Amino acid sequence: MSSEYSVLAEGLLKRYGDKPALDGLDLAVPKGSVFGLLGPNGAGKTTAVRILSTLIRLDGGRATVAGFDVRTEPRLVRQRIGLTGQNAAVDEILTARQNLVMFARLFHLSGPDARRRADELLERFSLTESADKQVKGFSGGMRRRLDLASSMILAPEVLFLDEPTTGLDPRGRIEVWEAVRELAGGGTTVLLTTHYLDEADKLSDRIAVIDKGHNVIEDTPAGLKRAIGGDRIEVLLGDPADLPEVAALLARISGDPNPWTDPREPRVHAAVTDRVRVLTEVANALQDGGFATEDIGLRRPTLDEVFLRLTGRPATDERASANDTEPEGVSV
Repeated sequence: MSSEYSVLAEGLLKRYGDKPALDGLDLAVPKGSVFGLLGPNGAGKTTAVRILSTLIRLDGGRATVAGFDVRTEPRLVRQRIGLTGQNAAVDEILTARQNLVMFARLFHLSGPDARRRADELLERFSLTESADKQVKGFSGGMRRRLDLASSMILAPEVLFLDEPTTGLDPRGRIEVWEAVRELAGGGTTVLLTTHYLDEADKLSDRIAVIDKGHNVIEDTPAGLKRAIGGDRIEVLLGDPADLPEVAALLARISGDPNPWTDPREPRVHAAVTDRVRVLTEVANALQDGGFATEDIGLRRPTLDEVFLRLTGRPATDERASANDTEPEGVSV
């Protein structure tokens, strides 16, 4: 395996009956990065994580994690990874400290070493003040942080996070994001699966968009946005009747022959290259023409627009398939 990558996967295949969960998926995750695996429900994200973390066997292709083959060297892979699934794996009856000590002991740390490591992780994840409280009283964000801490007992080279903020409120999501950034800053490679576009945008160095078990595109968040065009000028009008005339005005000034209009708001926007010039000229032309303008500005495409353009459906599409509903507990 190239020393540049913590995870390499080529042509991953996985089927459940006659339904493909993965259909030739390729991944190359650079060391020390946060890599986002983005796709709608049923795209195959969880299947990919389960294969890479050696929980289930692949049907075809090959993959290496931390330099070891997931098919032939699963034990060596497990020694170098951490995994946080979609549901927290902590014991609600125990305290935060007791949970971490228990996990450390399961990893064969001695009593003193287990307690020392628990204290380090409690501090790292800002849980020291709640260390001796039962987990059942924790917020969703605190539980997730404790779950992340438990996956870091042995400071893994690679950490798999499968939908880590599903079901959390905004505060809980921010708490988890901060923990992920800290992990990556400490040198851990993070493979993050999510269908939350803002999450992928804020955390990931690179993003692979997958759908129906195969790659759609891979790039940086900024590169994905450039894939559907650059900056856009957007005008919100006070009178829908002005849309055709203002659309023609934007086409002339911006050079975009097909400005997009939305009569429901009413709004019109067009692609631009010379941002400042176009904004200035459009603002002056609107004023000279006496158009009632509610708002005008420049903006970049969002990942939501990228995703919809690439997959033809929103990232929050709930039409799950067999891809992410495979049987649990498959042995490796």
